[in-house]
Amino acid sequence: AGKRIADFGCGYHAEIGRSFLDSADRLVLVDIALAADLKARPNVTAIEGRLPSALREIAGGSLDIIICNSVLEHLWAPLDTLGEIHRLLAPAGQCLLNVPSWRGKWFLEFSAYRLGLSPPEEMDDHKTYYDPKDLWPLLVKANFKPANIRCFKHKFGLNTFAICTKDSLGERGDA
Repeated sequence: AGKRIADFGCGYHAEIGRSFLDSADRLVLVDIALAADLKARPNVTAIEGRLPSALREIAGGSLDIIICNSVLEHLWAPLDTLGEIHRLLAPAGQCLLNVPSWRGKWFLEFSAYRLGLSPPEEMDDHKTYYDPKDLWPLLVKANFKPANIRCFKHKFGLNTFAICTKDSLGERGDA
């Protein structure tokens, strides 16, 4: 309650973001296109565009929590988006990142190409997958301090999750 929350790559209906509509002080939603009812909400800032360029219109240090769920694997330059996320977080703000792991790749592709349970075009758009050893160095390059990164596998190793906290005192690149 009372937080400034963002959901980057939230999807047209912003299913995760919707759960914060009544509690967030401000909700920033970013995707290629967003539903009209979301754009009409007074506490929602709706930004339609591609990452990371769409993030440049948001003031630095203005967000308490950033959610980025199953997005980085679709980006050619994920480090640019992670750098923007770091810039946008307020001191002591947190980013919650979820990405498919290399183990998850097999299951996602089996589901899409063999079983027809997932859209194949989503898998065809994946640029890479992330185990903690792949994601952690990117987070450090994006200026998160190693001590402020928790990166681990979950969902039976099919996904990698990271919780990144921005230091309350100037981190590298914040001077």
